[in-house]
This record gives sequence, C-alpha cells and structure tokens, in this order.
Amino acid sequence: MRIDVLTLFPEMFGSPLAHSIIDRARQQGIVEIVLTNIRDFAGDNYHKVDDTPYGGGPGMVLMPGPVVDCFRHVEGLSAVSPKVIMLTPRGKLFDQQMARRLSTAERLVLVSGRYEGFDERIREKIGAEEVSIGDYVLSGGEIPAMVLIDSVVRLLPGAVGDRQSVRDESFSEGLLEYPQYTRPEVFEDVRVPGVLLSGNHAEIAKWRKQKSLEKTRSNRPDLLDTTDQQ
Repeated sequence: MRIDVLTLFPEMFGSPLAHSIIDRARQQGIVEIVLTNIRDFAGDNYHKVDDTPYGGGPGMVLMPGPVVDCFRHVEGLSAVSPKVIMLTPRGKLFDQQMARRLSTAERLVLVSGRYEGFDERIREKIGAEEVSIGDYVLSGGEIPAMVLIDSVVRLLPGAVGDRQSVRDESFSEGLLEYPQYTRPEVFEDVRVPGVLLSGNHAEIAKWRKQKSLEKTRSNRPDLLDTTDQQ
C-alpha cells in the first residue's frame, strides 16, 4: 500500500512513523508513506495557504489553490488511483470497520487541515471522503492522520506477526476486548482467574466472550446497539 499525506507540518510525522509496527512495515515494503508539504504549492513568496472566510467569522480557512495543486501533483506520482480522505471534525466517524475497508485500498491520500477548515471547493475538486476520529476538535488533521495510518497499517498482511492478535482486538467483532493476564499467577494477592489456567479452550472462549460483553456494557453500551450479541 502507498499512503500519501498532504500537510502543513510534515515534521510532526517523523517520530510516529519511525517506530514499532509502522516502521517495520515500511522497512519490509508492506507500506510506503510519503509526506508532501502543502506550502510548497502556495502561489506567493510568503507561502500563504489561508485567508479570512467569506461571510465573516473567526479564524482562517485553507485556500483551494494550494491544496488542490498539491493534491494534483501527488496524485500524479503514482499510476494507482487513490482513495482520498480529508481529516475533519465534520466527517464520518472513523472506526474499526472503516479501518478494515481502507486497508484493502492499494493507495490512500490523506489531507490534513488546519485553522478553521477547508474551503468547500477543495473537497469537491479532489473527490474526498470526509473522516473524523471523534467528537472533539484538535488543532489540525495531523494527529488524526497518524491515528488512521496506525489503524490501517497494522491490518495489512504481514504488518503484525500474529494475525490472531488483530482478530481478537477490541472492536474487531463489535465488542471491547476481554481482560488479559500474564505472569505472575498471583500479584499482590490478586490471582489470575482459574479458568485461564484450566487448559479448557471451550470454557476459556466462553469466559472471554462473557467478559467482553460485560466490559462493553459498562464502558461502551452504544456498541451493543450495533451488534446482535446483547
């Protein structure tokens, strides 16, 4: 997979992309991640990319020219037609189901905004799907882009050594993950549940399913509305 990121702050991505699963996936050729600075496509010597909104209001809005020109340049760097994502608070909520869908794409282009948002014509011209990582506002789209990259890359074949660990994670089947334990068997008088030491895989699976339901009911009851596992 190739992931292009259009951003005003490419330097923000250095550390997150240089460690753990993402770095290994890049080193193994599973994913290629390319950062492009939108300011490089500004039409003046001051690299201006924003202006005041028509109709009044606070803040500044990203101008269409630099972003669209940047996108068209990046689009032409590969013969593969990309799936285009704009990171914005008004977008569709990003979840595990969307991560799985995006992980099947051959190429993604992520557009990270700043200030008060994008000129609407940007979305229209580049044919982007708007995506939000949650019901809150951040300073820009760089952190949401990192979240999306991490979620998608770890689903790519070969990125995570144990594929079962990906299948068992929270949200993979519409529920939060069950409690996990490791050595020692007793820690400060708290013992690992006996069923996990029994070797009875059917009972372990039953216990884990029950605990997943309990945790989901406690922390994210909204998820139960979208599953048939109540």
